[in-house]
Amino acid sequence: MLVLARKCEETVVIGAADNLHEVLRVTVVEVRGGTVKLGFEADDDMAIYREEVWERVRADRQTPKPRQRAERPKERVAYID
Repeated sequence: MLVLARKCEETVVIGAADNLHEVLRVTVVEVRGGTVKLGFEADDDMAIYREEVWERVRADRQTPKPRQRAERPKERVAYID
C-alpha cells in the first residue's frame, strides 16, 4: 500500500500503466476532526464506490439470479364435432 500525506486542496493523480493517461484524480477537499472529505475526478465510464457499496455490488453480481420459467405458448386445438 502506498501511503501519501496531502494537505487540504492538494491532489493525487493516478495514471494508466503507460503513465500517459490520467485515470483518476483525488483531491483532499476538507479535513475536520477525524474525517477527511475527498473529491474524485474520473472519466464518466469509471465507477467509483465506497468500499461497503462496492462489496454489495460485487455480491449482487456474483449471486446467480433465479431462472424464470419460460411461459409455454398456448396451443389452440381445433374443435371437431
